Amino acid sequence: MRKPLQKSFTPLEICFYNGFKKEKKEESLTGFTLIEILVYIAVLSIVIVAISSFLIWSVHSNTKAKVMRETLDNARRAMEIMTHGIKEAKSIYTPTTSSTQLSLETTKYLPEGEKTSFIDFYLCDNRLCLKKESQNPIALTSDSLEINNLVFIKVVTGEFSSIQIDLKIDYKNPSDRPEYRASVNLISTASLRSY
Repeated sequence: MRKPLQKSFTPLEICFYNGFKKEKKEESLTGFTLIEILVYIAVLSIVIVAISSFLIWSVHSNTKAKVMRETLDNARRAMEIMTHGIKEAKSIYTPTTSSTQLSLETTKYLPEGEKTSFIDFYLCDNRLCLKKESQNPIALTSDSLEINNLVFIKVVTGEFSSIQIDLKIDYKNPSDRPEYRASVNLISTASLRSY
């Protein structure tokens, strides 16, 4: 019997063949182990929790800033309107003025045929209202706020009268969430400019 002929390979073919076998062997060994998968999941979970915590904190901070800004802006605006009304008033109308209502006699906002008129600042349904003579009241503060303190104190110094205003405004927060807690307390004094 004859022996089969063996083909002889060149060194280049042998290197190529051995390299192909190694690559094939390494290919079959590549992949992820269970421990690697668990580590990847843990790292991904930590990143997701950190990002979601940051987003929640950011939303709460934005809400808190908005609530504080709205409360302060309403308080400032109401105080400016009241002090401006006092400065332009001719006199304080004492029959209707009390610690929670201020009535002023003024030459502004005159009805037809009148030489003076009256304006009132008072609380109406936990809101600050302005009522001009023969007109419906105008709310000076927003629906989302409530007035917790409004006090008018008449201060007389010599011949000039002044009014001290103590105003406390809170943001309505029926659910008592911390990001909706806001309160502003302003105190101002305005003098009548008897022209």
